[in-house]
Amino acid sequence: MPTIILKKPHITEKVTALASLHKYVFVVDQSANSSEVKKAVESIYKVKVVKVNMLKKQSRSSRFKRIISKGLNIKKAIVTLKAGDKLDIIPQ
Repeated sequence: MPTIILKKPHITEKVTALASLHKYVFVVDQSANSSEVKKAVESIYKVKVVKVNMLKKQSRSSRFKRIISKGLNIKKAIVTLKAGDKLDIIPQ
């Protein structure tokens, strides 16, 4: 069974500002690399990807009395598109 590379678009106030620079952010699978993300975006959205930057957000542990919990690790991909392309995933 193939893994799902793109999980969901990451939509925040900062990301909507990046859309004017043709940059979009996706939450991706932990094992995904830049070339796999590039192929997935190009095949799903039919656009030309210029560059892909990856970043990992490590979760912090929190404590409530004797219970220690840890959040989820997140891996994000910042995808830069060709100058004329755009995606309609950002609500206006």
